[in-house]
Amino acid sequence: MISFDEASAILREAARPLEEVLVAIGEAAGLRLSRSVEARMDAPRFNVSAMDGYAVRDADLPGPLRVVGKSYAGSQALQAISQGEAVRIFTGAPVPEGADRVLVQEIVETRGEQLEIVGEYGEARHIRARGSDFREGETLLEAETRLGPRQLVAAAAADCAEVWAWRAPRIAILATGDELVAPGTASDRPGALPDSITPALAEMARQYGATIVGSEVAPDDPDRIEELAARLLDRCDVLVTIGGASVGERDFASRSIEGGNFRTLFSRIAMRPGKPVWCAKGDGERFVLGLPGNPTSALVTARLFLAPLVTALAGGSYDEVLDWRELALAEDLPAPGPREHFGRGALSKGKALPFANQQSGAQALLAKADLLLRQTGGSGGLSAGQSIQALDF
Repeated sequence: MISFDEASAILREAARPLEEVLVAIGEAAGLRLSRSVEARMDAPRFNVSAMDGYAVRDADLPGPLRVVGKSYAGSQALQAISQGEAVRIFTGAPVPEGADRVLVQEIVETRGEQLEIVGEYGEARHIRARGSDFREGETLLEAETRLGPRQLVAAAAADCAEVWAWRAPRIAILATGDELVAPGTASDRPGALPDSITPALAEMARQYGATIVGSEVAPDDPDRIEELAARLLDRCDVLVTIGGASVGERDFASRSIEGGNFRTLFSRIAMRPGKPVWCAKGDGERFVLGLPGNPTSALVTARLFLAPLVTALAGGSYDEVLDWRELALAEDLPAPGPREHFGRGALSKGKALPFANQQSGAQALLAKADLLLRQTGGSGGLSAGQSIQALDF
């Protein structure tokens, strides 16, 4: 067996971004930029009003003033004002040439074309200067930036109809086991278990930038597993298998997929949970990642291997989602045993609270687990208050 760090190094070296694509801004959510986004114009494009009110010349105050026109957001032509004149103006509208202040509407009164100031206007001029947000040619988003709602605002504001991005990895999931059935049907079938991990893995993959292109549940039949795996591999970049990778007499998944155009990167890791994890790489950037069948083990190892693999294929850094941090323990933690242990816990008042139940089949506690707690194999137990490496789960 190899260590977790050795397996991570192998996968980190093997994972490279997929092809670069030009994507319409409306379809780019969740993708990572392969090239930076630069502004195609100034913002604002001219001096604009920050308030509803009246554009005036500071030298003409306190007035009286004569209203000579109106300026709305989206107005094409810039008006100009002369001595003693004012223009009715609305938020976002271009400020007339010559004007250097906007009087908010609450401090003025109008009688026909006459404008009178009835309140204090203070120091604020309520004008957003041309280019005060960004200038034409300025880089607004760096390459590798993932496009969420806030980043899409900046890209669209830069007047970009399209962006260059890395294609999202396509993920397919193949769960194996005679006992697995769709959630909602297990209670009617003696011996059946709900397939609880497939929807969880699909959501995790999406969170890190993947798209899901298929999922199947296969019985413990090597021929059927091979058939379904081949079908899924035709349309995905990463096939995630669940179960069938241990040493039991009916663990067929890894044996059904090994060989052909795939070479094994690693199999069996000195970690708990997750010793049976294996990974193979095919031609191009195709991978098969084999996870244990126990739901907790599968979700823990997916966080440790699938999340960084998807991130790297999507154009990010493999290690950016393995951001371990030091936290103080809220309670004592026993020794991990000979293998490196990734225990489940929760953040409690700024400290790491380890769960007493660390069984790999436990599922109810997953809803409360938001940390993985890392202990080196062969190390001793830790006392409350001591530091431990923690990863957001």
